[in-house]
Amino acid sequence: MRVMLITNPFATFTTPEGRDALANTLDSRFKVDVEHTTHRGHAGELGARAAEEGYDAVVVHGGDGSVNEAANGILGSPSAPRRDPSHLPALGVVPGGSANVFARALGIDRDPLTATAQLMSLLDAGSRRSISLGHTLDRWFLFNAGMGMDAIVVRRMEELRNKGRKATAGRYFRTTVGSFFKRSVVNPTFTVEVPDHEPIDGVKFGFVSNTGPWTYFGTREIRTNPGTDFEHGLGIFAATSVSVPRNIVLGSRLLSGTEPKAAHLFRDDDVEWVRFRSPEPADVQMDGDYLGVYQNLEFGYARAVLDVAAAPKAD
Repeated sequence: MRVMLITNPFATFTTPEGRDALANTLDSRFKVDVEHTTHRGHAGELGARAAEEGYDAVVVHGGDGSVNEAANGILGSPSAPRRDPSHLPALGVVPGGSANVFARALGIDRDPLTATAQLMSLLDAGSRRSISLGHTLDRWFLFNAGMGMDAIVVRRMEELRNKGRKATAGRYFRTTVGSFFKRSVVNPTFTVEVPDHEPIDGVKFGFVSNTGPWTYFGTREIRTNPGTDFEHGLGIFAATSVSVPRNIVLGSRLLSGTEPKAAHLFRDDDVEWVRFRSPEPADVQMDGDYLGVYQNLEFGYARAVLDVAAAPKAD
């Protein structure tokens, strides 16, 4: 089996020793080519090369952003002709970021050593699971995209990381709470459209999910759309208020694992498409990476578009 190992030396929780150990362990069983990313978008370039050169698998050791890039490289643009996923490299992940949402949603352990053992067993067994992906801005997303407050939090976290701060769960929590409280944080409103429903106006923040959980707080799953998974349509979670008291109640339901409900919340767990329309530029994030500001976004999804090295979904 020919494997391309893509490692991100800048990921939050990777070390030179860990990367070397991973490469040596994989190389003991497979033919492995190791590639280290050097710039934003590099994992996508490497994923595209792996697809062109007929690799059996691409293993990414890094955060969700690197995994997103590699998946987009393997698949190419959502608007391009689609290839049979069985003819493309399977995507495997060894967590190396702060949240590792995609890997954990697939049942991959958050500990890199345990994850490596899992991955080797899956590759040995030829265990490939075909999953659906969402897309917008002619890019695929693996687990979620958002406009408004959650994207503002991602932007502010990236600003902190650029100053040398680590993206820990505690820092995400403090940044989220601070974003709701700070008067200087301006959050534009926008409209959300979904099939067979009147437009939802005055939305302050909205998530479009391709699976659950939406994220993790330490070991705790945060499920904004409990009925959304890799085998069905998109989940939409749109809130029309950033009122602290109202969202504290909603947040407590999310943290406790209770079904998220609130008077200011619209949610659907299985829709064909979603549109965001903003009268002014609003912050946007995809798979935890800040994309900039946009006014109009249309989200769709494609079924069984990517093969991943993961166990079959439990019934």
